[in-house]
Amino acid sequence: MIREWLEKRLKGMHVESVEMERSVNSFNVIIKTSRPGLIIGRGGGGAEQLKKEIQKMFSKIKAVPPKEIKLNIEEVRSPESKAAIVVQMIAEDLERRLPFRRVVKQTAEKVSAGKEVGGVKILLSGRLGGTEMARKESLRQGRMPLQTLRADVDFAKGRARLPYGDIGIKVWIFKKGNR
Repeated sequence: MIREWLEKRLKGMHVESVEMERSVNSFNVIIKTSRPGLIIGRGGGGAEQLKKEIQKMFSKIKAVPPKEIKLNIEEVRSPESKAAIVVQMIAEDLERRLPFRRVVKQTAEKVSAGKEVGGVKILLSGRLGGTEMARKESLRQGRMPLQTLRADVDFAKGRARLPYGDIGIKVWIFKKGNR
């Protein structure tokens, strides 16, 4: 419940993952994001506020609150090579009502420009462009070895909430170098 709440609370801050470690006396939350300044805030005020809200969440879910809550915010160096962040970037653009084909093409170009990226595949599904009938559109650039188990393929899915319905987003990013 805390992870879901954090992902909702930190929407738009390009969070790749939220990891939680629990011990007897402490609760450690590690947030990996490409925009750490948005979460930390001026003088660390945002991070302190987030700690207090996490403390309140423990009382809401009727769990025993830990004695100490640690909040670590780590910066993701190359956000274009992380599928979870790319999904959020596409969703933001679609929710700003930009044309879906342009969004997909520009995002694929941006992702392919990364030196460790070997290929990208983006799939959108739903009422694309507000049409009556839902459909799927996909774009592939570079290699995408989905049958090779040893291939390092990062996958994430999400949705863009639009007035005429949700659009599903799936992103596969193949990282070359590791076979």
